Amino acid sequence: MNQILTLCFTAVALTTQAIAEEKHRQPDIVVYLADDLSAADLPIYGGTNIPTPAIDKLAADGLTFNRAFVASPACAPSRAALLTGLMPARNGAEENHTYPREGTLRLPQLLNQLGYQTAAFGKVAHARSAKNYGFETIDSKSDIPELKKSVKNFLENRQDDRPLALFVGTSNPHVPWPSVSTVNPKSMTLPPKLLDTPQTRVQRSRYLQEVKDLDAYLGELLELTDQHMAEDKLFVFSSDHGAQFPFGKWTLYDEGIRVPLIVARSGKIEAGTRTDAMVSWIDIFPTLIDVGGGDVGENLDGRSFASVLHGATDSHRNRIFTTHSGDRMMNVYLSRSIRTDRYKLIWNPHPEFAFTTHIDLLLRETSGDYFKQWTEAAKTDQHAKSVVASHHGRPEFELFDLHEDPHEQDNLSGDASLTRIQSDLFAELKAWIETQNDELTVFHEPLMLDSPETWVPRKK
Repeated sequence: MNQILTLCFTAVALTTQAIAEEKHRQPDIVVYLADDLSAADLPIYGGTNIPTPAIDKLAADGLTFNRAFVASPACAPSRAALLTGLMPARNGAEENHTYPREGTLRLPQLLNQLGYQTAAFGKVAHARSAKNYGFETIDSKSDIPELKKSVKNFLENRQDDRPLALFVGTSNPHVPWPSVSTVNPKSMTLPPKLLDTPQTRVQRSRYLQEVKDLDAYLGELLELTDQHMAEDKLFVFSSDHGAQFPFGKWTLYDEGIRVPLIVARSGKIEAGTRTDAMVSWIDIFPTLIDVGGGDVGENLDGRSFASVLHGATDSHRNRIFTTHSGDRMMNVYLSRSIRTDRYKLIWNPHPEFAFTTHIDLLLRETSGDYFKQWTEAAKTDQHAKSVVASHHGRPEFELFDLHEDPHEQDNLSGDASLTRIQSDLFAELKAWIETQNDELTVFHEPLMLDSPETWVPRKK
């Protein structure tokens, strides 16, 4: 009898311990990343061209950020900022195809220390560099069909008892785009700063097809993680920067730096809510560590927005700083910006440089061939000439009233009524640049503008 009682008490004790451990278990984490997706193209942010039922569902289950911004509108610097919690000048990945300095603290390392198993599938870090960031399980295939198989196989066969931090990055809607699209190019709307030509519409339809495809996979991933991960999990969806069209990717306009951000956690984050809190991608690092029960100290540029997730506040930052330092030989152009609730000031330290990208230099059939129509139209059409000129040539200062001009079409720099505002913002931006030890380095030889009248790029 005593043995039976002892066994019973032991069983109760073990059960109680298991319940306690389950109660205090950290939530699983899922981070799903798109590649080159502007927020404005999604219905949850006012987009009208395509349905995105999975993204809509996630938004209905969680919190949508109306004003989320990346640290830099190029793949490698943006992802490095996410995974280090530091702005590009501080982590070392300033231009595209570069990586953080040796010894820089990385998010997966801290998650590992907190007891998480970390796994990266697809394009989480840039150019197959997930190993350098400290992920334990890595599969770099980012095309959705292969990605689906890899993630499914991993989750179905996983034996690890630790909480899981799963990062999944698609290559959608990064170029090359598919030759066939279900999106009607004739009936769509275009961003107002783009030149409306037949081939521009064709390529936008192909880009939007990839957005539809990444949305479809999100639906599958939500079901898969519900089946194979803990009930208590934090799900994050975002994009590394805006779409690869003029005035988007590689620029500091909102089309390039404002990205979707939805965070869901059943029972912890109120479903179907939105926030105007301004957040940066550098804030995701400390937020995930915060949610996982860790402490990141004060050495990061990022700050946890967990209090926003829990509904304790509807504000986070009153300034958003963003930097762009170029894309090696395709885009050698420095830009720095400061954004408040109402105004954005963009500083282009070298307005004598020509702004160029893969779009106008490569003219690929799978992405930027429409720019041929732009340059041809610019020979005879004044509006087309103005659009092409504004693509290649940027003034030193660009000031926008975001309340009155959300698409940033009216540069107010030099407006006498805003002199004080521009001066204060520039002083604040320069002071921030100094704290970052940002040396405004020009990493490669740029193309120069031939003349203000023609805006034709030329070599030095």
